[in-house]
Amino acid sequence: MQITTPDIGVDKATVAEILVKVGDTIAVDDSIVLLESDKASVEVPSTSQGVVKSILVSLGDEVAEGAVLVELEAEGQATPAPAAEAAKAEAPQAEVQAAAPVAAQAAPVAPAASQVVDVQVPDIGVEKALVGEILVAVGDEIDVDQSIVVVESDKATVEVPSSVSGTVESIEIQVGDNVKEGVVILKVKTADSAAAPAAPVQAEVAQAVPESPKAEQAAPVAAVAAGKVEIAVPDLGVDKAAVAEILVAVGDKVEKDQSIIVVESDKATVEVPSTATGVITSIHVELGQNVSEGIALVTIEAEGQAAAAAAPAPVAAKAETAKAAPQAAVTAAPVATPTTHDADKLTKEQNAANAKVYAGPAVRKLARELGVVLAEVKSSGPHARLMKEDLFAYVKTRLTAPAPAAAPVAAAVAAGLPKLPSFDAFGGVEEKALTRLQQVSIPQLSLNNYIPQVTQFDLADITELEAWRNDLKGNFKKEGISLTIMAFIIKAVAHLLKEEREFAGHLADDGKSVLLRNEIHMGIAVATPDGLTVPVLRNPDQKSIKQIAVELGELGQKARDKKLSPKDLQGANFTISSLGAIGGTAFTPLVNWPQVAILGISPATMQPVWNGQGFDPRLMLPLSLSYDHRVINGADAARFTNKLTKLLKDIRTLLI
Repeated sequence: MQITTPDIGVDKATVAEILVKVGDTIAVDDSIVLLESDKASVEVPSTSQGVVKSILVSLGDEVAEGAVLVELEAEGQATPAPAAEAAKAEAPQAEVQAAAPVAAQAAPVAPAASQVVDVQVPDIGVEKALVGEILVAVGDEIDVDQSIVVVESDKATVEVPSSVSGTVESIEIQVGDNVKEGVVILKVKTADSAAAPAAPVQAEVAQAVPESPKAEQAAPVAAVAAGKVEIAVPDLGVDKAAVAEILVAVGDKVEKDQSIIVVESDKATVEVPSTATGVITSIHVELGQNVSEGIALVTIEAEGQAAAAAAPAPVAAKAETAKAAPQAAVTAAPVATPTTHDADKLTKEQNAANAKVYAGPAVRKLARELGVVLAEVKSSGPHARLMKEDLFAYVKTRLTAPAPAAAPVAAAVAAGLPKLPSFDAFGGVEEKALTRLQQVSIPQLSLNNYIPQVTQFDLADITELEAWRNDLKGNFKKEGISLTIMAFIIKAVAHLLKEEREFAGHLADDGKSVLLRNEIHMGIAVATPDGLTVPVLRNPDQKSIKQIAVELGELGQKARDKKLSPKDLQGANFTISSLGAIGGTAFTPLVNWPQVAILGISPATMQPVWNGQGFDPRLMLPLSLSYDHRVINGADAARFTNKLTKLLKDIRTLLI
């Protein structure tokens, strides 16, 4: 039995982790391989149970849909096939068997005369699935490829198409039945007119027949200069997912394959790409909305070349629309009752905290069912990846730990702040929703309750530095580069962090050591209309002032345009937050765990500075260094800011 790569929504993906080894005994739905692309990270489940015979991929391999991943010695694998063949053998096949051995399996589908044909469950990628909906009734006329049944598993929802056209004679299954490949779904009476052309051809040719009219329609569409194209939710491998981010706005011009929407589920986070080049004319979804495969996301006024490529889409869209109406009412029932929703015991804030931990979909699902916050679990997998065993060990520890003797009131406070009182007697309230960015920031900011934080204040004389910047910025502006004082500060801080490595380190989980990072990746806080976001500038110690200024501009623009990818926000080990020209004299920035220090910059002002004989007007820059006192001593923090003021006073010392 071979386990192959399913449809993961992209052309190809990289093997990031192999979760099994030769000789392992695995069950259906056990994750075997972790695949990653620039669009998603997906665990591939086993579709059968058995023993791993061989692993046919290696770490770093690029695989596409259908590529063989592992080979199993599967249990009971031969059972369904003979049963299916026996069912086929009962049908009249004399004339077809005489034609060719290859056509034997197609015999019931392609009779020489009108007769009743069994329509069976095809290979749906899992061992068994639940019948969620029956889309036809006895007496209905159906066509080839018309959807007849919806089957559901914990991996996907699949519409099973009919392999023949004719009249439904009987329905052999019921909603709620468990079915597998080869099980008879319907008995269909085929028409004489359909039988004649069907007899001499195989299934592949029959499937090509409905495609030929589409090909003929492609020509007139290609001749049109532009046309409206709907971008719909692709197959995500789950029943539904939430719209996490909308990356475009009405009026934006997008390119083919450009990401337009980010959807999230417990299985994966996926960027949905545009299938055409053109201008966004309407957006059909909102943040937080649950969507499923086929739901329209945006409409694009496509350019000529994109319209030609997308010509078959309207035909498919009509079919989807026709199916959507009868399905809407019926689908609501099975979708609303999965046990995973009932078992989800975490709050929105805890789920948001879990999203920041490196763990696969199966582990995340288990954590929600057990009510575990992943950030509290110590990982044992490669690259600090959380495994199922880590969850079990954590839960076992919690269950065997002695119950705390705290009073009920103390327990309520430990869980968070008490509930708000009613304000009805004082004029009432008006509720204003926080932005999604603010909502997901709450768990991260709440971690500061556990950090003993101190702030060291200082002033840096940047009179000469500002004069030099003013000399340079004219030439930079001609090249389209904005040269701000921040570029110089980043360079100076990066230089200092190479000497003072503890300030860019992390406190170990056991509290007995400091983890010193080998590289410097600096978070730069950027204010956006939705809230504060912190993109990461990579290796500033290895870049020139000019390179830093260019990347600063790019990151700031991506943040304001909501185009930052998850990778743009990960891996920082020190952060700088600047108030710029907003105002203020000083502030206390919050340490961004797991970092141990953050530098706050307030607006520079002209101040009188004593030179020994009199006062000189100097441009002074306020610095606010907040740090985790468990890792950094006060004297070390004072020395750090003192060294930084000297670097900024005379930037030439960077060259010494």
